[in-house]
Amino acid sequence: MSLVKVSFNWLDNHTNVAYSFIRFFLGSALFVRGLILASDPESLIKLAGANQFYWYYSYVIIVHILGGFFLAIGFSTRLASILQIPILFGAVFFLHLQKGLVSAEQSLELSVLVLVLLVVYFLFGSGVLSVDNFVAKRKLNN
Repeated sequence: MSLVKVSFNWLDNHTNVAYSFIRFFLGSALFVRGLILASDPESLIKLAGANQFYWYYSYVIIVHILGGFFLAIGFSTRLASILQIPILFGAVFFLHLQKGLVSAEQSLELSVLVLVLLVVYFLFGSGVLSVDNFVAKRKLNN
């Protein structure tokens, strides 16, 4: 049996690990996005086009940082996802949809992808490589 075939067999039998890696990347990306927005709140105001909703900007920054971190480690994944969904919903339907697919800034299709992934993690949970899974297994063993 070749090494390549063994490798693909292992990968085929462990797709749940890929699901966890995607969650880790998504959470890390949202976490970094939150840090970027926190370091330059004017960019968020410029992106949204108004500054009268400062509470909403604060919500976006806090949820991206905390929710992104929780998603990355797989802790309270469903809660972290559901808190992010309104932000991405707003980004898709009120910000990027107006600009269309061709834009020099963050794109519509990327926001839609992140929104869909958040919905998937809200519905299906965190996966095997997560704090949630570790805690659930520990409860079963006690």
